[in-house]
Amino acid sequence: MKKLKKFFRDWKLPISMTLGVIAYFAFRALPLSAEARQFSFVAVSRWIQPILLFMMLFLSFIKVKPTELRPHRWHLRVLGEQAMWFVVFSVLAMMASSEGLKVLCEGAMLAFICPTATASAVITGKLGGSTSGVVTYLLLCNLMVSLLAPAFLTLVEPHAESSFLTSLFMIMGKVFPLLLSPLIIAWVVRYLLPEFHRWLLKFPDLAFNIWFVSLALAITVTVRSIMHSNVSYWYLVGLAIVSCVCCLVQFWRGRKIGGKYGHESSVTAGQAFGQKNTVFIIWLGLVFLNPVTSVVGGFYSVWHNTVNSWQLYKVRKKDS
Repeated sequence: MKKLKKFFRDWKLPISMTLGVIAYFAFRALPLSAEARQFSFVAVSRWIQPILLFMMLFLSFIKVKPTELRPHRWHLRVLGEQAMWFVVFSVLAMMASSEGLKVLCEGAMLAFICPTATASAVITGKLGGSTSGVVTYLLLCNLMVSLLAPAFLTLVEPHAESSFLTSLFMIMGKVFPLLLSPLIIAWVVRYLLPEFHRWLLKFPDLAFNIWFVSLALAITVTVRSIMHSNVSYWYLVGLAIVSCVCCLVQFWRGRKIGGKYGHESSVTAGQAFGQKNTVFIIWLGLVFLNPVTSVVGGFYSVWHNTVNSWQLYKVRKKDS
């Protein structure tokens, strides 16, 4: 039993991802109507997942003092590089000579402009990084995305109903309520309910355990989006490769930039740059670009969680 518990503790991420895949095919095998399947998908993606994300953010934010949310030099460098690659691929998408090439460039756009995952604070802490550092980047990154993304998304795929201001308010309405509300509540708990705050701090792995469930659901939704897409095989392969390359480049560049300021900053910057809010990628692709590009979010979810699993394995191996 001890060996089984240790195995489960050491391989939580791969187990969660595997359970997510199994859950999709098990659910698909149930004799349910199309309406029941659609309702279940909506319940998971619109209600259950946001609640779990809110809980993870809240449990991460209560560990961070407001005075610890200070910009670091690596924050500005990573933000600058993230913005630069987004602009580069936006220009390439506008100059693309074929529809296929444009779709691949749009996929890279989404992979780079997407803000940091809300669960990044959980993994960053496990890897020995700075929770306050990644939370600070999370706030700065979402602000940058809200201002920069609408300007180029409306140029790459012009829509009569999507002006810059319309896109700006749509994106801000998507990212800030879920981001700011747990932050404000966490600070209220810290200063007005100190005993409750101290009690919550007794469960340091609670956010990671919630993420185990959230990740399984995210993989289930990812598999569903890929299986239900009408994208051709070659587009799927191309977008899978693009998302994989973008994922590895961002983890590597984040580590490289942060490494100039010490090991802790290297880990934190790597997670801040590489671990993405893949649900946001899917939403951006469906609403603002060619809907085919939304598949990038599903593939990116697999790649960055694979990288996280490998990093956690390296940390466990080093500790043992």
